[in-house]
Amino acid sequence: MLLYLTEYLAQFESGFNVFSYLTMRAILGALTALIISFIVGPRMIRSLSVNQLGQPVREDGPETHLLKAGTPTMGGALILTAISVATVLWADLENHFVWIVLFVTLSFGVIGYVDDYKKLVLQNPAGISAKQKLFWQSSAAIIAAIALYVTATDEVVQTSLLIPYFKDLSIPLGMFQLAVTYIFIVGFSNAVNLTDGLDGLAIMPTVLVGGALGLFAYVTGNTNFSEYLGIPYVAGTGEVTVFCAAMAGAGLGFLWFNTYPAQVFMGDIGALSLGAALGAVAVVVRQEIVLAIMGGVFVVETLSVIIQVASFKLTGKRVFRMAPLHHHFELKGWAEPKVIVRFWIITVILVLVGLASLKIR
Repeated sequence: MLLYLTEYLAQFESGFNVFSYLTMRAILGALTALIISFIVGPRMIRSLSVNQLGQPVREDGPETHLLKAGTPTMGGALILTAISVATVLWADLENHFVWIVLFVTLSFGVIGYVDDYKKLVLQNPAGISAKQKLFWQSSAAIIAAIALYVTATDEVVQTSLLIPYFKDLSIPLGMFQLAVTYIFIVGFSNAVNLTDGLDGLAIMPTVLVGGALGLFAYVTGNTNFSEYLGIPYVAGTGEVTVFCAAMAGAGLGFLWFNTYPAQVFMGDIGALSLGAALGAVAVVVRQEIVLAIMGGVFVVETLSVIIQVASFKLTGKRVFRMAPLHHHFELKGWAEPKVIVRFWIITVILVLVGLASLKIR
């Protein structure tokens, strides 16, 4: 929105041309989201507290989590507000990739909101049933997958699975690209949701991975950089950089209040939407496998749940003391801050490994 205003003002004052640069708008998007978080955050936390929208705690969880009971949740609304406003203000609103990614983020946010509302306001511990949740997640993901497929300007590039660390190696998928898009959007939505069990555990990896995907979006949408780095060029993906920057800024702003001991939790409204956003962006910039590498913490947390359930059903025994994996380490005696920071460090390493794919080919 402000892009068009600055383009108009540039006719009278050349200094406004600086806002036409994608890098400048990405920086401003991040700062805008961060400032919104700082301004709106305290008021939202007070409102959630007054309305007694407190976090329920698992009875079978670590005893230290009993202290978290009643902590305001649904703070993901703050993240979505900051991302949406910052993106609309600084991104090129004629870019269809921006709208598709925003659609995915907000639609999954609505699903999470309804789930949180049923749990916290209507006092229904089950929230949305698993089948209903999967149905609505699938509906939103399929809409996004179809939109990306029918708007593809380079069918070969945009329907192929890029294999990182190898030059010019990809797997043509054709219409199977719809399935890949669906899997990454829905899969990462639920993966981030499973990871969101400790103060700041999910949001910092989201910031790191989202920021890295923003860099991929920038170089993928730039003919010079994509040619130099040997990665497929996809016209228009550069604008997604603004969205990723806004997500990073909103995430850092939320972490200010979510860091241990948390003043607020993001709830499903935040976790489901952020995970879906990461999946959607990865598909747009053709870096699905790299997302699986950089988001390894999310992947492993999800696998730990799958392994735990499968093992118990097949053998009656549990592999981990508790799933998801972060609870396993808590029950082994690791202090919560230690688990959180170590998972952050692992994410930093994985993000660097993922970014290395830009040069190692």
